[in-house]
This record gives sequence, structure tokens and C-alpha cells, in this order.
Amino acid sequence: MSLTVELSHRFGTFALDASFEAPQGVTVLFGRSGSGKTTIVNAVAGLLRPDAGRIAVGDRVLFDSARRVWLPTHRRRLGYIFQDARLFPHLTVRQNLAYGRWFAPNVGRSEDSARVIEMLGIGALLDRRPGALSGGERQRVAIGRALLAQPQLILADEPLAALDEARKSEILPYFERLRDETSVPILYVSHSPAEVARLATSVVALQDGRVARQGSATEVLGDPEVTPLGPGGAGAVLETTVATHHPDGLTELQAGGVQLLVPQVQRPPGARVRVHVEAQDVMLAIRRPEGISALNVLPARILALRIGDGPGALVQLDVGGNLLLARVTRRSATVLGLQTGQEVFAVLKAVSVAKDGIAGRGILPH
Repeated sequence: MSLTVELSHRFGTFALDASFEAPQGVTVLFGRSGSGKTTIVNAVAGLLRPDAGRIAVGDRVLFDSARRVWLPTHRRRLGYIFQDARLFPHLTVRQNLAYGRWFAPNVGRSEDSARVIEMLGIGALLDRRPGALSGGERQRVAIGRALLAQPQLILADEPLAALDEARKSEILPYFERLRDETSVPILYVSHSPAEVARLATSVVALQDGRVARQGSATEVLGDPEVTPLGPGGAGAVLETTVATHHPDGLTELQAGGVQLLVPQVQRPPGARVRVHVEAQDVMLAIRRPEGISALNVLPARILALRIGDGPGALVQLDVGGNLLLARVTRRSATVLGLQTGQEVFAVLKAVSVAKDGIAGRGILPH
């Protein structure tokens, strides 16, 4: 089942004109604040009536301006996960979950409740009230409440934005498991490249109310012409395989025959993992450097060079069949004589790859 969105809407001087398809898995709406992400989610949820367009989940039409179809929110079979959980403070966790189950077509299916509680690891929290939970625990309960409504679509509007880094690291694996173990499409709003790299089945990059590009995380984040967060937020995703774990705390990954050393990854040899690399962490050399502390010196070929209006430039690289971005100054690009097709070396410190930017399939905390 997939979600189809075609929307046109105007707020004062801001005009939204966006069309995309969200397949099974996690489709991330990615872009700066004000690019239209939340407007789209609210339109899908029925909290906003667009000027024109069509929204459908599979064959089920939620909105069609041409046919004058408009289903109210309570009839759309949605699960909505907000930034701040929005649990009922006077109810226990058990009662909050029961509230979600009350909206399900098959009320009272205890096997569904048991499966969701086990998947989210909230069995020990059932008799507590939200005030006695951590931020991460509250979000897990909010996910459970949304799932128990047996939705045909899950909406998540920056569900990690209000959490600190420790709580984000706690919750991300549960969204990965939700992606891998359910067949419900998930529309996920984010402006975090690390979240996109870890979670996205597909990415819809938004700029000024329009779709700049849609595709896989590798395709969208690796495109120097598509920088929804600006050049300073540019980065790319490498598809890699765990080769071996070293006793000094590093894991060796293989990316198309190229070796990459990163902080230890809790995955067995042979497992496939994605690695998010920020463009600002990649240096370029026209000759293989020696006597440096950086452990990753990767042979690469320049695919594209984008010179910005300011002092910077983005360089798209082919590294073993993977796309990588490097952010350098215009002066460096000129001095090095960088040009399309040139063979260079991408230099990356192992410790610059953050753990929250490394993800596999179905990782759960230990």
C-alpha cells in the first residue's frame, strides 16, 4: 500500500505545490523550516483543507478537490506521532494505549497489544503515568498508541525534535523496527540528515513549497544540486558491508571494494549498514597523502562540481560506486584545479563519523 499526495495551497505569500508517492516503509519529508513539510502532513491528517489536490492511501481517497471528497480526520485511519508525545497525563500508560485501541476497527485484540508492547519494550511501564516517564519512554508509548489504532498510514511530525541526543539514540532503533516489521506507510518529517540516512526508504526533498527531488537517501543526499538545508548541511550516505571488528574499537566497512574505518558498529560481519558522512568532514587531495592522522584515504573520481555564490563549493564524488560529497572553498577548488572526471583522494577522519549516522536493518538497543 502506498500514499499518493498532490497538493496546492497558499498561505499569504507562501505557495505549496507538491506531488509525490510514498511507498511502504518510511518516506521522509526533508527540508528547512518553512519549506512546507508540516503543511503537507497536516493536509494528509485532515487538519488542513488544501485549496486543491488529491490524497489517497492505496485505493482509498481521503481528499479530492475535483470530486469534492473530504474525509474528516477521525475517518482517515491515521496514527499521528507528534514532537511532544501528547499523552493524557491523568491516564496510565495502559490506559493511553487503550485509547489508541479504541479507534481500531477490531477493538480488543489482545494479541495486537501484546505484540506492540513487546516490540516497544514498554511492558514495565504500563502502570505508570506520563509524568513518571522519560522523554524517550513517552515517545515509545506514543508510538504504541498510534499503532494500536490499526492505522493505514502513520504520520510522524519531527518526533525526535524535542529530545536530547541520548533520548534520540534510544528512540531511533524503534522507528527502524517499525519500518522493518510493519507494512504501514510512514510519512516522517525531519530536518536532520542523520535521521534521514538511518530511517528513510525514500526521501522527498522540499524547497520553498516544492519537491526539489525524490528518491533514495543515497540519491537525494548525494546530489550537490539538492541541498534543502543549505551547503552547510550537505552530506551523503554510503551503502556499506561490515567486514570486521578491530580490538581498538574500530569497525572496518567495505563500500564497493573501498575500506572505511568508523567507530565500532554493533552489527555482525556481513551485515549491511548505511553511513552518513557530512560534506564538511571530507577533505580532498590530488595525491595520496602520507603521514596524517586521518585513517580513511579513499580513491575517488569527481562526478560534479557546484560552485556557490559564496566562498564554498560542493564536490560530488564516486567512491567505489557510492556517492560522497565534499565541501571545500572555491579557492581550494581553483588551486587544486578540480574538474569533472578527475581522480582524487577523499580524506575522512574515523571519529568524524557520528554513531547516530550509522544504521543497519532492525537494530535494537542492547
